[in-house]
Amino acid sequence: MLSVKRAIILSAIVLVVFFFTSSQRSEEFKSHIRGGPRPKVDDDVVLTDQSRHHDGHSDQLVTQINPPHLGKPASRPSDIKGQPLRDQLAYQFPYDVSSKFPAFIWQTWKYTVANPRFSDGYRPLEASWTQHHPDFIHEVITDQVALHLIKHLYGSVPKVLEAFNSLPSPILKADFFRYLILLARGGIYSDIDTAALKPATKWIPPNFRMASIGLLIGIEADPDGADWKKWYSRRLQFCQWTIQSKPGHPVLREVVARITEKTLDLKRQGKLRKDMDGVIEFTGPAAWTDTIFAYFNDENYFTVERDNPVDYRNFTGMKQPRKLGDVVVLPVTSFSPGVGNFGAGDDDDPQAFVKHMFEGTWKPEKERHIGETDDFRRARESIENKQKERLKKLGIHET
Repeated sequence: MLSVKRAIILSAIVLVVFFFTSSQRSEEFKSHIRGGPRPKVDDDVVLTDQSRHHDGHSDQLVTQINPPHLGKPASRPSDIKGQPLRDQLAYQFPYDVSSKFPAFIWQTWKYTVANPRFSDGYRPLEASWTQHHPDFIHEVITDQVALHLIKHLYGSVPKVLEAFNSLPSPILKADFFRYLILLARGGIYSDIDTAALKPATKWIPPNFRMASIGLLIGIEADPDGADWKKWYSRRLQFCQWTIQSKPGHPVLREVVARITEKTLDLKRQGKLRKDMDGVIEFTGPAAWTDTIFAYFNDENYFTVERDNPVDYRNFTGMKQPRKLGDVVVLPVTSFSPGVGNFGAGDDDDPQAFVKHMFEGTWKPEKERHIGETDDFRRARESIENKQKERLKKLGIHET
């Protein structure tokens, strides 16, 4: 006989599955168009040297491209599981740029907010997302629920499910989960150690057409020093602690496919280990950044001069949001205010939308500051105290 505790857990899982399978999408979402993995774009934009100038005279990097046009197959392919991975993902999670951004907020943590073991330090951060988005569905997904959710969403794409279950560490699974949930359901993903400073309705400039945007990202790091490789893996990195997207976006499809293929390849070689290095390159900001730049330079979506590719120079030093195709890129201030670097503004800057506390939540508490010197510890604690004071002024503080 089931104990009361197990019965409650099973009931919660059933409710979650029911929630995600119910018809919560509007009629616009029901009209999603299914199609191949590489939609062709009409009236592509050629990126020229002029588009690389960042003199502040324009908020937009290049002229908007028309939304992708996807052809709907006459019927479901009988051998869909035998199709290439990207084709399977495109069929299961079609992309319609003209649809609305789903009103979901996804976060992950060991415990739900209702659990007394949920850290008091995270409660005001988590609450800030609901306070700024009262009409959104806001979910904090535990590891156990994530397993059931991914099994439900990706049961028809067995390679992805196998890859997720094969990842040897929680941080790899957490990184992969954010891409998987956004590809399947869209909305906003944000790490548990982030605070919403402004509602998502304020993130995209009003002069950008929402029906032509499918992905919103921010810059994490824009180091311009000669020694940038000592501290960062890429000259310019896009952050993945906060992402907003519509379901099925090609960038999410590609990053899911890349992680799946790499995971299964390492599994075949017997190289998947719990203590493996290279998280940033495998599933983190480096992998995310590479996939985004690959999309910007994909001839199936854009017309780009081969000797003049889209790279960090298109975004370095930018102070206002820029739009390239169906992607909006926010300046470093938007998701990294108050970092005191890269020209980022303070927490009260008009462009400051999300505050990241850089807690390293995937690490055990005792391992988060191993090896730091006394001087570094004092500097870090000083910065942390200043951040807490700023958050108090913004009405976000520990309970």
